[in-house]
Amino acid sequence: MKPEKRIQENLLRIQEKILEAQNKTGLNWPVTIVGVTKTHSPDTILAAIAAGMANIGENRVQEAEGKFSTIQISKTVTKHMIGHLQSNKVKKALMIFDRIDSIDSKILADRINTIAKRLNKTIPVLLEINTSGEKQKHGFDIKKNEDILSCFGLDNLKIEGLMTVGPNTREETKIRASFSSLRSLLDTLNGQLSIARQKISTLSMGMSSDYLIGVEEGSTMIRIGTALFGPRNSYI
Repeated sequence: MKPEKRIQENLLRIQEKILEAQNKTGLNWPVTIVGVTKTHSPDTILAAIAAGMANIGENRVQEAEGKFSTIQISKTVTKHMIGHLQSNKVKKALMIFDRIDSIDSKILADRINTIAKRLNKTIPVLLEINTSGEKQKHGFDIKKNEDILSCFGLDNLKIEGLMTVGPNTREETKIRASFSSLRSLLDTLNGQLSIARQKISTLSMGMSSDYLIGVEEGSTMIRIGTALFGPRNSYI
């Protein structure tokens, strides 16, 4: 079977499951599927696009730069930076990605805003929130609203919503609580934002192992790698 056909079948299966999860909870908004191509080859990216994927996510700037430089990607495809972004990689990230979905600190937000201003561009972003409290995870402390709200004053960031990575567990109750708390935070922030144009609506929560829980809890964006492309390989 051709790679694009296999990916297309996997994509359709995921879309069907999303509809089932939404019907179960009475939700009906669109859910953006970001195909995570970390460690997969440039050919996989092309196959994903051929299969109908309009959003591609990469975790590392250097790896993404190497892949994107070898293939032609249509401007209709959105390239997402979804991994932890080091300060010294910000300029490169702003040059090769269409959006950054993983701003995990005010320091990083300030840095991105400064470089974006120099490049005369405004970048769509998500703020990453550590909803699980796990020390190994990046993200804003969910209890420190003032740090999160301060990012909305940065002119060259177009903050569209929030992102989180579910806890490293198979316990559904803990995963669900993590996602539910992100949804509650979005509602709280929208209540605190006085300017209507700053209101946010994107909730990026859910990956291959827990995206259905994310959808049931109101996710509008999921990040899928293994369920679309199979196990990670040794491209890098």
